[in-house]
Amino acid sequence: MEDELVAWGKVITLETVGRHSAQRRRVTIGFTEDPSGALLVAAADDATHWARNLLREPDCWVERVGTRGRFRAVRLGGSDHDAAVMALILKYGTPSERLGEGPAFRLEPITDVE
Repeated sequence: MEDELVAWGKVITLETVGRHSAQRRRVTIGFTEDPSGALLVAAADDATHWARNLLREPDCWVERVGTRGRFRAVRLGGSDHDAAVMALILKYGTPSERLGEGPAFRLEPITDVE
């Protein structure tokens, strides 16, 4: 079911580098997109593994609607954090109301310039 939701653009698959194992770790999470094309994500609390991995190594991969790309996570603070959490709650409804206690990130696409 998760693969179908990713293919439909309802959620993304986020691949991070494990902060202890240095191995790739995958998780399916909700997101919103900002006007720049960056993706906004937020963790339920500070113990969320994928968020802790991004704090250690911000480069990551995202799968969405049949595409896969490289992104860099930028931690959001203050009103940017609050806006990201609110956007996720509005998109996904009450299950997202647990958000807000953990970090939020803007996932910015990495484009290779040659």
